[in-house]
Amino acid sequence: MAKLPRVIVKWAQTLDGRAAAADGSSQWITGPAARADVHRRRADAAAILVGTGTLLADDPSLTARTPEGELLVPAAEQPVPVVVGSRAIPSGARVLAHPALGERFPEPIRLSGNDLAADLASLGTLGIESVFVEGGPHIVSSLLRAGLVDELLVYIAPALLGGPRLAVGDLGIASMTGIHRLEFTHTEQLGPDLLIIASSAQKEIR
Repeated sequence: MAKLPRVIVKWAQTLDGRAAAADGSSQWITGPAARADVHRRRADAAAILVGTGTLLADDPSLTARTPEGELLVPAAEQPVPVVVGSRAIPSGARVLAHPALGERFPEPIRLSGNDLAADLASLGTLGIESVFVEGGPHIVSSLLRAGLVDELLVYIAPALLGGPRLAVGDLGIASMTGIHRLEFTHTEQLGPDLLIIASSAQKEIR
């Protein structure tokens, strides 16, 4: 029986649930205090996971950094980058220069996304015990639909955007009988923004 890593999903949104403007721009929904909190929490994870959509759109470095841009923890302690999807990583992508890459992980870990439970189990076999998910609505929704999320970190800005760019996509819930209820475990004011942490049951492969 292979135990899945703990999966922590993070997103930032406006008060009306939008993760980006209609043109796709999303920097920055939340302020400096919220972004610094994200990086502190990244540093506690063994890996940071994104989908290829986020990778191609934002070219993230997937590191834990200080507000000044320095590494928050040493290179050897940085979370390992994980990329889900079949599209190629561009040769100039910042993630390829990730400081955690070396002898053990010479390149970002690639997962197909076809079976997320199996993908996460494969991370478990590599000794990765926690995954911080920075993906967009597609990968977030897929993990939620599959019941693979242990904790949600939702950073809410006191702002409105409207439009189609929701933080979470279709969860396959047709009526209130299928509503996905969580437990709020922590709330915190971070500058003008609000962090809400919610939890669900940890899962294992049977």
